[in-house]
Amino acid sequence: MSDLPFKIKTIALESEFRIKEKGSLFIGLSIPVKTEEEGISFLNSVKKNFYDATHHCFSYKLADGLFKYSDDGEPNGTAGIRINNAQNHFELTNIITIVVRYFGGVKLGVGSLGKAYYEAAIQNLEASKKIEKELFQKIEIEYQFEQTKYVHHLISKFGLVVNKNLFELSPVMHCSIKASRINELSSELNENYNPKLVLRITDNLFYMNI
Repeated sequence: MSDLPFKIKTIALESEFRIKEKGSLFIGLSIPVKTEEEGISFLNSVKKNFYDATHHCFSYKLADGLFKYSDDGEPNGTAGIRINNAQNHFELTNIITIVVRYFGGVKLGVGSLGKAYYEAAIQNLEASKKIEKELFQKIEIEYQFEQTKYVHHLISKFGLVVNKNLFELSPVMHCSIKASRINELSSELNENYNPKLVLRITDNLFYMNI
């Protein structure tokens, strides 16, 4: 069984929020991501689009527990961890939030600077549409034609999402099931064991909107 959580909360779409503090412009940007590579790709695109900004501070968090944040040259503890705190406030994951700063000529001081980064991030996330997603796992069920009625019973009982149905020598149904119900499905098949019905559990896991 995967260590991924059965349910996560993230944002639905890319969002942006801007605030000014003593002449400095802070731009908060967030998008949902599935992998670290997606997060880094977005970070690189933001750095390209805002190439003339003074700092590009960020925090990303993934459902597998991976997270990283950066002050990007700002005083230690004033930016990255503040953005991370804003994400944690809403219990969000599979997300990257970047706060771009254009220096306005007036130094803010550590306290005010940290507050500005936090406000840019939390106001950005406050305005974002939050969604919940549930972990699904791909499975395959190979069966005989005379077992079709029972397989459809399984689909109904366990809320299986049928992705593909192949009719060869034996029918093979490719489905997705809530990962939280895999053990329950396996137990039922063990109790009603039939060598002509084979369940294959793949390593393909993904999140879908609830």
